[in-house]
Amino acid sequence: MKKIGLFYGSDGGTTQEIAQSVADKLGDCQIFDVASSKADDLNAFENLIFATPTYGSGDLQDDWDSFLSGIDESVFAGKNIALLGLGDQEIYSETFCNGIAHIYEKVSKQGKIIGQTDTDGYTFDESLAVVNGKFVGLVIDEVNQEDKTNQRIQKWVETLKGAFA
Repeated sequence: MKKIGLFYGSDGGTTQEIAQSVADKLGDCQIFDVASSKADDLNAFENLIFATPTYGSGDLQDDWDSFLSGIDESVFAGKNIALLGLGDQEIYSETFCNGIAHIYEKVSKQGKIIGQTDTDGYTFDESLAVVNGKFVGLVIDEVNQEDKTNQRIQKWVETLKGAFA
């Protein structure tokens, strides 16, 4: 498996903690905070993971918004990309994990999205992160289902290990 670049955006620290947990379980993974990253940082990796929380009414985290706005979609060509989103399925049931949907829109045009997960076990009304009946990546609800986080990450990481070239 080739080296993996994991890029996260986090204001409160929860997404950073989850990203670090994923990186630890994967092994050969370099982790970056998008707040201090440059588009050139993506070039060193064929395998990428992008992690973001969802803010407000389904908004992308600000650091991600700034980072992605300066990147041409062609940088994702030929790359395997996994998405990791955090959200609250009870309070934000109508916009659950929409943050990764914003990233998905940008990267899926040229990159190969891997690591889609089932919606089973979640209770929400709507999410832009659901495409063809599955989440576009792993979604985590640390507010209401913290007890399921480790198991979900472990299962997802095993899937990624098989999917990353």
